[in-house]
Amino acid sequence: MSVLAAIRETDRHLTKRLATSASPGLHRTLSAVEETAEGTKLWCGAAVVMAWLGGRRGRRAAAAGLAAVALAQLVSNGVCKQLADRPRPPKQWFPHDETEDRPSSSYFPSGHTAAAVAFTAAVAPAWPLAGALCAVPTALVAVERVQSGAHYPSDVAAGAAIGLASASFTRRAPHLILRHWL
Repeated sequence: MSVLAAIRETDRHLTKRLATSASPGLHRTLSAVEETAEGTKLWCGAAVVMAWLGGRRGRRAAAAGLAAVALAQLVSNGVCKQLADRPRPPKQWFPHDETEDRPSSSYFPSGHTAAAVAFTAAVAPAWPLAGALCAVPTALVAVERVQSGAHYPSDVAAGAAIGLASASFTRRAPHLILRHWL
């Protein structure tokens, strides 16, 4: 069995299992977190709170988080989704009606997860406590994307990788610019 075939089979198995195993309470919680994270509202709100309450450290963390989110969204939604035209998981796998609300665009990678991981990974070095607090909704967003039928686990993993790379790049970009261009 090829690596891609093994990934596809694991994706199918995990997606079906998660779709049918979430309790109604968990399902409602995941849906609420996803609604809050839609359009990066959650991360923008977190950045405002950090900038307001965190002083200089909070402002630095907020700016790093928002810069990483912008880059992650550009890469995941602006580039990758245009290149990878793959359908979303079949609606019949999901016992709930959330699959009716999902977009018809390509599902690879998860832009929600890319933004969530980018924000959290960029915030954590500047303000570890805020990064740890952001990790909770980030994990919930990642789980929700599979549980709701919007993505396969490999889409979420790819989104997380894009988020980590975006956070790393935005952290290093000022040093690279200063070293190479000035």
